[in-house]
Amino acid sequence: VLYDGNEKLSAEELKKNFDEGAKVSVILGELKKLDLSGVELCVISPGISLEAPFVAVLDEARVPIWSEIELAYHCSQGKLIAITGTNGKTTTTALTGEIMRHFFNSVFVVGNIGDPYTAHARETTEESVTVAEVSSFQLETIMEFHPNVSAITNITPDHLDRHKTMDCYIQVKEGIARNQTEEDSCVLNYDDPELRAFGSTLKSKVIYFSRREKLDQGVYMDGDRIVYRHGGKTEPVLDVKDLQIIGGHNHENVMTAVAISLQMGVPIPVIREACMAFKAVEHRIEFVRERFGVTYYNDSKGTNPDAAIQAIRAMPGPTLLIAGGYDKHSEYDECPPDIVPLPGHGRWLETQYYRGGIPTATPYRLASIVLSLPPILYVQYRIPVSNWSKAPWGLSVLARVTSIFTGTSISPDALSRQ
Repeated sequence: VLYDGNEKLSAEELKKNFDEGAKVSVILGELKKLDLSGVELCVISPGISLEAPFVAVLDEARVPIWSEIELAYHCSQGKLIAITGTNGKTTTTALTGEIMRHFFNSVFVVGNIGDPYTAHARETTEESVTVAEVSSFQLETIMEFHPNVSAITNITPDHLDRHKTMDCYIQVKEGIARNQTEEDSCVLNYDDPELRAFGSTLKSKVIYFSRREKLDQGVYMDGDRIVYRHGGKTEPVLDVKDLQIIGGHNHENVMTAVAISLQMGVPIPVIREACMAFKAVEHRIEFVRERFGVTYYNDSKGTNPDAAIQAIRAMPGPTLLIAGGYDKHSEYDECPPDIVPLPGHGRWLETQYYRGGIPTATPYRLASIVLSLPPILYVQYRIPVSNWSKAPWGLSVLARVTSIFTGTSISPDALSRQ
């Protein structure tokens, strides 16, 4: 049975997505208890909230609700690596996949990163390694989902419009390790107090990574080097200056991938080679082009305050942020004092920043404005920082940058009315 709450869809058109002769019935609009006769299981799209009205009908009929990754887990073979976190999980998943491909013959990279896990589950064998990026939406409805190696990159406020409270969001994220045993491993961010405490509650082997602390056991930064300390000895893994991805947050992503790979038995020279060859994932601080002295980076996957802040910090000079999107009920109180909006721009963001107690006298390093543009774009502009405090001049620069980006002529006056 295929169900969709949109009654305006065509059942016949939907059936064309299945093989000819497939026994599929389509229900559109309101779901009734009578429609569930013979239904033993529901696999729900992760984009659908469990507060949707039809979910109550399923609960009343006592129909179990599975995530797509739960179904795929039951249909797949081999080793499973599952990666989650508020930020960095896609880059970490992509890098981990590349490292696995350098060492194993059968590797599948699936999940929130692109291809659904179910699309490849039946292709896996006992020799396969599957690397899955999993989101909180997917983790809401797991039952027996059991990765051999799990990882949580970090946890910061996000998706509170869906999960309502931070405690609920954390609980869902940490569910990735719920079914792990002593034979499994979980990689956690030591610099995140919540995850550090969470590690002490797990049955699985815990491997921490840290950008700030030198650990007795685990993966950490020693100057510009990523090192692995275990059994009383320290092994150098790589120098971050040899990487093709920038920013301290990406160093954390690399450490996560390194720790995962070590638990999978990948030799350090293989890990080093794969990391050095790895390039930025599309839409994540992705270099676009340089034009008229402006360097463009596409970071349209930076969809929460922490991700935006980390990307801004990765920029080597004065930065313009063009941001858009919908309100996910995130707070901006954690925005550091050296990142403030240019006066008169980004009115909603400006209110959030100032509510965090950031003084208006702080030198302006960031000009922000909310436009009806879907991506977030960071622009490095090579001019003295002091000039950013001159609002009319800054507005002209912003208009010029926006004109170049959109391919249309936008005047400063028109921009000021946005």
